Amino acid sequence: MLEAVNVSFASLNMPTLYPMLIAIGGALLILIIDLIKGGLHKSLYVMITLLVLALDLGAVLDFVGVFQTTGAVRGFFDVMLMDGIAIVAQIIMIIASMLFILLALTNQRFQEYRYAEYFALFLFVISGLQFMVATDNLILVFVGLETSSLALYPLIAMHGKRNSFEAAAKYFTMGALAAGFYAFGAMILYALSGSVEIAQIATTITTNGIDTGSTILIIVATIFLLSAFAFKLGLVPFHTWTPDVYQGSTAALAGFMSIVPKLAAFVVAMRLFEFLMDTEIFWIEMMLYAIVVVTMTMSNIWALVQTDAKRMLGYSSISHAGFVMAAVLIGTTHANTALFLYWTLFAFANLGAFAMLWMTHEKQHDHASDDSFEKFSGMIKTSPFTAVMMALFMFSLAGIPPFALFWGKIYMLSAAVTGGYIVLALIMALNSAIAAFYYVKLIIYMFMKEPVNGNYAVNDSNVLRTVIGTAAVFTVASVLSVSPLMEFIAKMVYNSGY
Repeated sequence: MLEAVNVSFASLNMPTLYPMLIAIGGALLILIIDLIKGGLHKSLYVMITLLVLALDLGAVLDFVGVFQTTGAVRGFFDVMLMDGIAIVAQIIMIIASMLFILLALTNQRFQEYRYAEYFALFLFVISGLQFMVATDNLILVFVGLETSSLALYPLIAMHGKRNSFEAAAKYFTMGALAAGFYAFGAMILYALSGSVEIAQIATTITTNGIDTGSTILIIVATIFLLSAFAFKLGLVPFHTWTPDVYQGSTAALAGFMSIVPKLAAFVVAMRLFEFLMDTEIFWIEMMLYAIVVVTMTMSNIWALVQTDAKRMLGYSSISHAGFVMAAVLIGTTHANTALFLYWTLFAFANLGAFAMLWMTHEKQHDHASDDSFEKFSGMIKTSPFTAVMMALFMFSLAGIPPFALFWGKIYMLSAAVTGGYIVLALIMALNSAIAAFYYVKLIIYMFMKEPVNGNYAVNDSNVLRTVIGTAAVFTVASVLSVSPLMEFIAKMVYNSGY
């Protein structure tokens, strides 16, 4: 007979679930308010969303002191894991999400902001991503992955543009395929170890040893898992959905997708592939090496020939994802610290760039391209503030010193050199030089070409200026903030054992 097991409520350590429960509760609150009193102004839902995210951030920050004192905290039958990596990732994701949702308060009247469901779905996305990073359980990672994805598909389609439904369908199709690949790869790891916890899988495989059969199964599992995360991160050759989905979404949502969901995928990839790299199977390292180099190089080449700024930023985000994926390949504490530092700096620069696209929108919204380079022609004469801000963010994304992303690239390159990946460091430096060309191309249009009359309207508002100003200040002042930020991240990553 099976004996009953008593589980005390205290042993569940429910505070590990509080950040996610706050986001889910906020989403349900918005839906309840809409049921009781429909048709309320969007500003109410934006304020509720911001309040919920602020409470969520506070719940995560509570774990900083706990982690620094007692180490990683587990909860809810040990499936939740609040370690330094989970805490840092959630802080970055929530702050970026707060800045992006503020863009809904600007003067543009897109139809999706009339619906309370938009803001509820946004919070469901955040909760799913938080579940992904705050666990080392493969099943809960899958639950978080699908929760965020299923909420993100309708957010894209709700924009209602001619190509928005196509973009949502492409993202859904690719996402479903990625989910299948992930499930199959996770199944193989479970078959090898009898566990779905990454730490236990690593321990079991190391203890049992790796024979020829196990090597083949681990390689197959790596292929499926790498394919799944390559879909989510937009890595070549699984990138085809990225530019189309970005172009079919609003500039704000495209900016959000280029930063927040990708960070969650990077954290899970770090937990998974770094233990797979520890098996010292040659082919695993070669697969990661190849996908990093091909992603950086090919996306830069494609970005060079783009005539639409949003598609160019889409391809550039693929290149940045390949750049950061190099940290997972290198696998040292230095590289993992560089991953979070780079993505934090990238988040502010990319936030500013997409916010600028939000500020300068086509007067006619049903065009095949709403953000063509021609739209920015001569902007220094028609809207100097817009041109200068856009140039600032382009310089930062290009890694021009002393702007934000320069420090992230330098730290990432130093991680590659100290990790023994000299050739990879040279390839990364070469790709950074190539990327500068297409960022400067947009600056040339703004500063050196004649304006085209009536090509855009300026969506000017105090909220938008606040978001852009925040991103600009951090981008310019990064030389002062990089050192303390790096020290904090390094301490959190090192104490997590990565």
